[in-house]
Amino acid sequence: MFVNAVLVGLVAVFCMLDSRLLGRLNFEQPLVGATLVGIVLGDPATGLAVGAATELVSMGLVSVGAAVPPDMVLGGIVASAFACLTGASAETAMTIAIPVAVLGQLLGIVFRSIIAALTHVADAAIEDGRFRAAYSMHIVAGTILYSLMYFIPVFVAVFVGTDIVQAVVDLIPEWLSNGLNVSSKILTAYGLALLLSLMIKKGMTIFLLLGFLLASYLGLSVIAVSALGVILALILMDLKFGKGDGAALATADPDYDPLEDDDE
Repeated sequence: MFVNAVLVGLVAVFCMLDSRLLGRLNFEQPLVGATLVGIVLGDPATGLAVGAATELVSMGLVSVGAAVPPDMVLGGIVASAFACLTGASAETAMTIAIPVAVLGQLLGIVFRSIIAALTHVADAAIEDGRFRAAYSMHIVAGTILYSLMYFIPVFVAVFVGTDIVQAVVDLIPEWLSNGLNVSSKILTAYGLALLLSLMIKKGMTIFLLLGFLLASYLGLSVIAVSALGVILALILMDLKFGKGDGAALATADPDYDPLEDDDE
């Protein structure tokens, strides 16, 4: 069991390094992480099944701004190991994935706070001209902290058993869980506001309000609102560049560029 725990922990670290050192190769996905665990433990089919189930859950969890959603990658890895080692079904493993993901969310908040403090240390080192120390804070220390954040809980969960993970989650006070949930929603709204402040233009505000009204008062899903947005965009493009003045001007002047000349 010790060897299995180490191997699964290393898989978790590898998936974590994807978006931090390797670029974005999509190894840090529940489907990929759980499948890799299945391959390491000799049961890729079970790993793939658990990964698919956790991936479906994670599709509704989006990290926006400073908001930290439940870590379904961590949950999927532990759940996959649990299913592969005990022969449990993917449905049973999902009962483990959610608590572990919540625990990963809490660990993520703690470790990000620590790394934020290291950023100030790196800033001070840069001001003093100690660039090697700043490099160590940014690359070495951050990578080690994130690696420990993934390796330790995965190793403990696999080596000792998933019951201890559930016990740790149950020890979290209700007031703390509620506070974290409320703060995560506030941070999500704040993150969206930051993104909109960079992306939205004066003429696009009406479309934002339209999408909000469709989702809030008509109860349409995100997919439905997105589909309506695509249809509306196609209609507006046809009106502007299809049969409108743009097409007539393009016929009269072969050098006419609607993307440039319409703004003049």
